[in-house]
Amino acid sequence: MNKYIKKIAIVGPESTGKSTITQQLARHYQTLWVPEYARYYCAALTRSCDLQDEINMFHGQCALEDSILAITERELLFCDTTFLTVKIWSDEMFGETPPVVLEALPLYHYDLYLLMDIDLPWQEDPLRDFPHKREHFMQVWHQELKALNANYVVIEGVENRLQNAINAVDNFLLK
Repeated sequence: MNKYIKKIAIVGPESTGKSTITQQLARHYQTLWVPEYARYYCAALTRSCDLQDEINMFHGQCALEDSILAITERELLFCDTTFLTVKIWSDEMFGETPPVVLEALPLYHYDLYLLMDIDLPWQEDPLRDFPHKREHFMQVWHQELKALNANYVVIEGVENRLQNAINAVDNFLLK
């Protein structure tokens, strides 16, 4: 089968509802979704994350996305983040992005990015690190998406977040 699958990436700073929205959108549109590989990877780490771990997470996220793309019969796929997160975290934590990540950035295309706003209350989680840097990371996400010339929409709202995301996807699909 050689049909084009539209990929929608749900991205943003920590604790902005990315995983929840991704699953809800996949359910709403009756399609598959790609989970965030880094969450499973980091949960299994027994030491601090290093640059090699970031490279491993890059490869894991790409492999997971590619495997779900290979099996889907649908024309729409939602991705709970992308490996762009590896670039952002690597830059923040280690001051550099692994070359393999930079080389792959232009090769992985997403038709639409939903950038989750930081208007949700912070939820504690052992895998979250920067409650005090949410504004900083929101600006970084804007910069990175603009650098990719990405088609993106900021999704705001606490009570109506899912509906706002659905509206953004519907508007994209109507184009």
